[in-house]
Amino acid sequence: MDAADHILVVDDDRDIRELVVDYLQKAGYRATGAANGKEMRALLEKQHVDLVVLDLMMPGEDGLTLCRQLRSDRHQDLPVLMLTARSDEMDRILGLEMGADDYLVKPFVARELLARIKAILRRFRALPPNLQVTEAGRLIAFGEWQLDTSARHLLDADGTIVALSGAEYRLLRVFLDHPQRVLTRDQLLNFTQGRDAELFERSIDLLVSRVRQRLNEDARTPAYIKTVRSEGYVFSMPVSIIEARE
Repeated sequence: MDAADHILVVDDDRDIRELVVDYLQKAGYRATGAANGKEMRALLEKQHVDLVVLDLMMPGEDGLTLCRQLRSDRHQDLPVLMLTARSDEMDRILGLEMGADDYLVKPFVARELLARIKAILRRFRALPPNLQVTEAGRLIAFGEWQLDTSARHLLDADGTIVALSGAEYRLLRVFLDHPQRVLTRDQLLNFTQGRDAELFERSIDLLVSRVRQRLNEDARTPAYIKTVRSEGYVFSMPVSIIEARE
């Protein structure tokens, strides 16, 4: 672990916030607490943050609202671990739909929180071997889109940038590296999340839905990512590398 990793803990419960910050600091991280969205935004403007631990249930701007904001601004690539006080699957689904990289249900064991943080940072910083790019960067073309593997964003036919979260980028890279090949949900989980994944079975379906939205796909008649019943998904569009960047 890099001792300089900075974790921002956003939770309106002062006791929990301070306990988590203290635990992370003792584990060797830099850790800072924020009681609400206003404090979170102020800190992000002033300091570099490597990961946000974000409580779902907060008064005013809740965790879902704040996660949505992060995914729509210049912090769209910032990893987010969502905390929820309920084990309801719908909370987890909503959190992942808004762009959270993982979730943890309260009450939780501190060691599990630490393990989740380490796993997210590891996934974020090191793509699986099949996703490694040997060039300094390249553009991958498919249909009316291009994926910039250096900036990790999409470009539409007009050159407009479409931001991707880290999880969305990893999933799209898997599809582009394996076009016209059926990939099971287990394969997609392993490619995108690695062996640390402890996500529930619908997580890949939700992630596919998010990528389809980025591509302006109609889920009923998708042109790019097609569902193969009882098997998984297939990227049906031809793929080509159109520009190498030094």
